[in-house]
Amino acid sequence: MQINSQAVLNPPNAAVEPVLQKQLALLLESTGEGIYGIDMQGRCTFINRAGAHMIGREPEDVLGRNMHDLTHHSHPDGHPYPPHDCAIFNAFRQGLPCRIDTEVFWHRDQHCFPVEYSSYPLMDGSTVLGAVVTFVDITERKRAADALRAAKDELEQRVDERTQALSVALGQLRELSAYSETVREEERTRIAREVHDELGSLLVALKMDVNWMDKRLSEQQQRTPHEAEAMRTRLRSKCQNMSGLIERAVDNVGRIITDLRPSILDHQGLWAALEWQAHEFAQSAELALDWDMQGTDGVELPEPEAMAVFRIFQEMLSNVARHAQATALTLRIQVDARLLTISVQDNGCGASTLAFEAPTAYGVMGMRERARHFGGQLEISSQIGLGSLFSLRLPLSKI
Repeated sequence: MQINSQAVLNPPNAAVEPVLQKQLALLLESTGEGIYGIDMQGRCTFINRAGAHMIGREPEDVLGRNMHDLTHHSHPDGHPYPPHDCAIFNAFRQGLPCRIDTEVFWHRDQHCFPVEYSSYPLMDGSTVLGAVVTFVDITERKRAADALRAAKDELEQRVDERTQALSVALGQLRELSAYSETVREEERTRIAREVHDELGSLLVALKMDVNWMDKRLSEQQQRTPHEAEAMRTRLRSKCQNMSGLIERAVDNVGRIITDLRPSILDHQGLWAALEWQAHEFAQSAELALDWDMQGTDGVELPEPEAMAVFRIFQEMLSNVARHAQATALTLRIQVDARLLTISVQDNGCGASTLAFEAPTAYGVMGMRERARHFGGQLEISSQIGLGSLFSLRLPLSKI
């Protein structure tokens, strides 16, 4: 872009010169952008009021002054800006128009503000008379851009953090899934071993007794009355022995079924199952039990939630058995209008917080996942030498 000043400097009709000058003045003052002109020495030849006010001055204070020395003398950090590097001056020195938004102008009170400016040669035919500069204060634009950049950086950081957290969670979930599968396989192996060792041996013994009885009964007609009476006595004894074996088999089947799913949970409900499990555990582990359950009358949980609560309770007790080395156990179950709270506290050896947050703490991880699935949470408080407290809080409103 080249601005031709011929019509301004030498209007075709001198009579219209005042009118043209007035129109030009109105044009300069009507814009919100700063506009000024400079001669070949960089001195201001005209400036509109908007431009003068942006640099904290009045137009008459700027005319005739070197604009680079006045408002473009330094970089934002205060480092001097040599005139020979000034892009504004290059517009008339080298005939190079420019548009720049990475520099600053300086206010009269010595603070700088970011600007976007354009500088174009002012031509009279082929003669360069100076340059015309337009500029705007882009402080708000820069502030908005900085805020947008900061928000983008924060968002990217949050995405990175969430991605990392998700990656860790997925890794833990995979480990928990693998652990759960291992536990299931171990449980299946245990049950198969019990069925083979206990029930298998009982059934083999029963089969041998039945075969013995069948053989002896087939020989009954060949015996004398005295021998027959003695054999009947032996048969009665064998039947009694077989009855004992059958009772043991029934007990074993019942125990295996109870391990898989306590029938009391289906027949008498969650609260009776929790009380039975607590006393059964305390008796088998030889622990002093302090038991208290309140507010459960008339409260029933749906089957999935009841099973989750029961399994979490079992895992709490299992944790005591495996790690606590405790001699006493305090169990509290409290139900109010909106919340179920179960706490299991032992007087055992305790552990550091890191032990419960370890990637291999699959039992704790499983309890927390079960609780979280139904809107609840599991809290653990433990100190070395002072025992541990496991607390389950499950909102009934979620059920």
